Order: sequence, then C-alpha cells, then structure tokens
Amino acid sequence: MRNIYSLKLKRLISAFVAGLMITSCADELELQPLDSFSNETFWTSESNAMMALTGVYRGSISMNGANELASVSAAPTDWWSYNGLIFLDMATDNAYDRRGDNAPFNRLSNGEMNSNNVNLLGQYWEVSYDKIARSNYFLENVDQTPAAAEVIERMEAEARFIRAVQYFYLSQHFGSVPLVTNTLSLEEANSLTKNPKSEIVQFVIDEFSMIVDALPQASAMPANEFGRASKQAALAYLGRAQLGDQRYADAVDTYKTIIDFSDHSIDPNYESLFNGTNETSPEIVFSAIFVPDLMPNGILQHAYPAVRGGWHIINPLGSLVESYEFTDGTPFSFEDPQYNPDDVTENRDPRLDYNILVDGEEFGGATYVTHPDSANSIDQLTTTRQATRTGFGIRKFMLESFAGDLRNSGIDILVIRYAEVLLSYLEAKLEAGDPINQALLDATINQVRGRASVNMPPVTETNPEALRTILRRERRNELAFEGIRYWDLVRWRTAHEVLQGNFYGASFPNAVNLRQDGDVVDPYSRWFVTKKNFREEDYQWPIPQGEININPNLAD
Repeated sequence: MRNIYSLKLKRLISAFVAGLMITSCADELELQPLDSFSNETFWTSESNAMMALTGVYRGSISMNGANELASVSAAPTDWWSYNGLIFLDMATDNAYDRRGDNAPFNRLSNGEMNSNNVNLLGQYWEVSYDKIARSNYFLENVDQTPAAAEVIERMEAEARFIRAVQYFYLSQHFGSVPLVTNTLSLEEANSLTKNPKSEIVQFVIDEFSMIVDALPQASAMPANEFGRASKQAALAYLGRAQLGDQRYADAVDTYKTIIDFSDHSIDPNYESLFNGTNETSPEIVFSAIFVPDLMPNGILQHAYPAVRGGWHIINPLGSLVESYEFTDGTPFSFEDPQYNPDDVTENRDPRLDYNILVDGEEFGGATYVTHPDSANSIDQLTTTRQATRTGFGIRKFMLESFAGDLRNSGIDILVIRYAEVLLSYLEAKLEAGDPINQALLDATINQVRGRASVNMPPVTETNPEALRTILRRERRNELAFEGIRYWDLVRWRTAHEVLQGNFYGASFPNAVNLRQDGDVVDPYSRWFVTKKNFREEDYQWPIPQGEININPNLAD
C-alpha cells in the first residue's frame, strides 16, 4: 500500500480521518455515518475514493508521528498495529508484559479475565467495529465515484477484505458478536443482538471466497501498491478461518491455491524480514505499512532495551527460549552437553538469536547486561526497573542501527508471511488425514527450516502424532512475536494445559539475587517470572461490560 500511504495522500489523511467517524460517547460500536463531508462533493474523483479507502485501511491505527509522537500507547489500536498484534504474545508462553501481573495482556491468561477488569477487550472491540463502520460506509458510497468499473470493483473488494478481517478476529476471540453490514443509526447500533459464532465464521469464509477474483494477484501488483490486499492475502485469511473452524480439507485447497500461484517464496535472510531492511520481500504476503514522520509506529520505543533508551515492554519467557532446538535438530535440554549456560544461543537454532536478545550480547553498539547481580547495569533483571523482567529482550522487529526518535519508526508490521502459509498447509494436510510423505515435508516445513540463514536439519518424521508436536513447535519458533501464538493455542484447545503454573526467565547459576516462587527451588536456577492459570472459560473473551451496559442485548 505504498501508494495509499504516499506523501501526497498522507497530507490529506488527517483531515479525512478526523471526520470519517462520528464517535458517540454512549456508543462504543461507533456505527454512525459520516456527516463531515457531502457525498455530492466528496465522491467526485478516483483520488478521493482512494483517500477514503486509505482511511478504511488505517482504521484507528495510532499515527504516532509528526506532532503526535508523544502519544505512543501500549493499548491495541488495531489488529494490525504492533500493540494489537505483537503484544498479544505477552498473553502466551512466549513473552511477559514488563508492566507486571496486573497488566491487561497478562490477565488474558492468568485466570483473572472478566468483562470488567481487562480494558483491552473493549479496545479490541472498539477498533474492530470502527473499521467495520468505515468499511460499510465506503461500500455504500464508492460506486458514486466516476471511475472504471474494474477500479470500483477492486476498491469494494479491498473494503470487504478489511471488514472480513475484523469479523475473523472477532469470531476467533469473542465468538458470537453482532454482524453489521450497513451503516446504522445510533438507536439501531445500541439495540443490536449477537449473531452466532457459526454465522460470523460463515460470513467471513464467504466474503474472502467471493472477493478473490476482484483482487489482483501479488505478481501483478506494482511496487507502489505493496501493502494493498492481494488474492493471496484474502486466501491466507480464508485459510486461517478454515483452520480455526477445523475445515481442514477446505484449508488444504485454499493454501494449495496460494502455493500454486508461485508468487511468494521463502526469503534466505530471516532477520531482514522484520527490521525494516527488506520490506518488499517475496515472503511477505501482507503487512501494515508505516512511514517515518508521516505514519510511524513506536515499537522501538516500547521494545528497545533500556541501554538504548527503550521501555522494554516485551520480555521473552524462558519457555520460548527453551523451545528452540539444538543445531543438530534435537530438542533443547539443560542436561545436553551442547547447552552452554554462559551463552544460551550457542549450538542452537539461529532463529533464537534472531528473535531474542540475551544477557551479555551486543545490541546497537551497547552491551545488554541483565544478570540480576549486575547492579550497575540499567538493564539489570529486577522487579522494579523499567527493564527486563525475564532476563531476555526481543530482537525481532528491532533495527539496531536506528538513529533518532524511537517513537518515529517506519518498520512495517508483518501480518502474514509465506512461511505461515507453508506451515498451515502442512497442518491442514495432517489434520485432514491426508498421507504425509517426505516430498510434502520438503515442500513445506523443510523450506522454512532450510532457509539459508537458518539451515536447520530437515524434518523426516511422517507419523502424524509425532509430526504434530514437531509442526506446532516449528510454528512457535518461526512465528514468535507475530501475533500467532495465542490464536494457535486457543484453536488447538491446548491453552488450558500450556498456560498453567510457573513461568521462568533466564537461568543464572550461582546468582545471589535470584527470584524464586516462595520456597520452590528451580533446578536450573531460572528467574521466577509469573504464574498462569488459563481457564476453560477464557477460550472466549467476554463482551466488554461497558458495551453490555449500553446494550443489554449483548449479554449472554
């Protein structure tokens, strides 16, 4: 979407978006129509329609740039914003929220979630329906634009794509929600009833299926359209919806269609995909585009280590670090002679070092020191400093050479990669009961593991039960911090098993200031971080109480 986020259009965005939605303080669904523009004067050119579509794509994603740099927020501003996508890993066994056990992302999995005490539920709800409202209004008016029929058809398909994405996320997390496909009055919005989850999922599947023909294939899109929805982006979300609904045979066909297009491939350089230096890689199926000064994001400010001026909000857990195999392909073990307690990245899957920053490593010309006994280090592991809470930091999405205001990053946020497509295709084949052979493994998981910068041993296991364990670990390790882990655990119905008990950070043998869980002594001298208690009822998020107060029809 480089042309959508071009300099010319971005200068118009703020004026358009400011009037795009009338937000009633009594109506968090935000489903009222525009009144800041006259339809007779606005929909008079293709460029105006494109500007409107820009507002639909952007939704409520915080524009923390230019005069708004001080507004960097940890609250989710969209499912495609870093604080809505990447931060969701802090509700899993991948990472911990530096703000502590009472931080909202932690409450999604620590047994304390309810409709009153997790404000981010309302934030996800609000940004979803905001974008739905923008999509509906656009679809009701864009046909007034004097443009070629195929141009209008594509724009409509993009708006439907964006709307279907919102309903995908709503269905996966909230379950039954109101299905709104037209602009509503305030009275109508506040008297809506919920549609069953099955109906929402079917709507999502139908929408993605119907718009594919009107969207361009990725290879047909010029460079200045990078970031706009393609056939493959719609199909990838369709595949997700089918996986989430256990329609595995359908998902096989969907993912095979993407593969057969042959437009995407695994990039040899894993690290560059995330740090802003390789943002048009053929591996990227869909991403949220950011531009310094015009539409930047604050991910570096939030996630950089303290030694480089960051707030260190994302703290990888030891559980993730221990998920990465040794370079010979054997699972990690503290007892394995390949394990080096002084450098946990030694003899390990290279993605561990690409994704996670560990004690003693160099980062952007500074040494990252987290040892709990290192009182002179600003990144010392404690429970009080604005620094690590696990002994680890995030390296993925971090550009070490960045200079300037950390709130003014132009690093794109990757939403779907071809690696996910290949792993999901293998999963769909596995769960559909299709035969698994070496050729299939080599065409999917081994392409991901075998990229030049990773070069992990190929998988040869074809037994379905054993392969399922390997595949799920591969998804975790490959897609860490990309907002996938929480959804995976929920759709696999394993969250209540995985997100239970004590969670630890880095191991510090012989440390004096080692945090423990009471009298519990960890045999590996790991820093105790937190406890999780994901419950059966946590598989579906409760509708925010504030919404129910406005509209009792939304109550269960």
